[in-house]
Amino acid sequence: MTAVAASYREIAADLRQKIAEGQYRPGDKLPMLTELQEQYGAGYQTVRSAIALLEQEGLVVAIRRRGTIVRERPEKMRVTRSREVFRDEIGYYFDPTAQPWKALQTPTINWGVVPIDLAGLMDLEPGAEVLVRDRVMGDPEAGTPLQLATSYLPAEVARGTQLAEADTGPGGIYDRLEEMGHGPLEWRETVSARMPSPEESEALGLPTDVGVPLLRVLRVTTSPTGQVVEVNDTRMSSELFEIGYSISRHPSARPAHDGNAEDSH
Repeated sequence: MTAVAASYREIAADLRQKIAEGQYRPGDKLPMLTELQEQYGAGYQTVRSAIALLEQEGLVVAIRRRGTIVRERPEKMRVTRSREVFRDEIGYYFDPTAQPWKALQTPTINWGVVPIDLAGLMDLEPGAEVLVRDRVMGDPEAGTPLQLATSYLPAEVARGTQLAEADTGPGGIYDRLEEMGHGPLEWRETVSARMPSPEESEALGLPTDVGVPLLRVLRVTTSPTGQVVEVNDTRMSSELFEIGYSISRHPSARPAHDGNAEDSH
């Protein structure tokens, strides 16, 4: 570092790089604040702000009487969104990784108001009534919760049907929807991220000492007429999972040996 006192962002960047390079490994303790002050020629508050930034990023955690420790980061599992829908003897599923997962408790079913961020997606007015089916999914042997899955169905579609029952029968809600004349169903998905609510953190067993974002997969189910008959909101830990998919070659992306390929972008 230069003789000029480093800013807290510069200090955080230097420590972040050392963590990334393995100079500080998971479980290692960072130098004490007084040592960092001397090392970077910075004041106490500047150094403390740098550590606070690394804490927000989930790289380190401050443990009382131990100091600042580099966090253990679990190895990520890949959820492969192959852009296909599959089916087994139980019903539909949308990625092979999650096929063995089961509901770890009886689904919670209630009537509620459509979330404001889903109202437009479902072509519903804010405040419209929907059927809400909540499930905690995970490894049935270990009993470990891995994802939260919430289905929202318009009241006009679900009321008075088996869709509102705890047991929707073989094939689940998608078979029932198709039997009701809404098929063949079609699906589309978007993937985003957001911070969890306290209830979501507790349900998924997320660490409370740092903020771990959720991966959010919104799947919209439509009938052939374009009517939205269900929206599934699936949330999982971004620290445990990553979304993966294969990339195929479009006809315009001809191999270089064809002699007509453009330079890569």
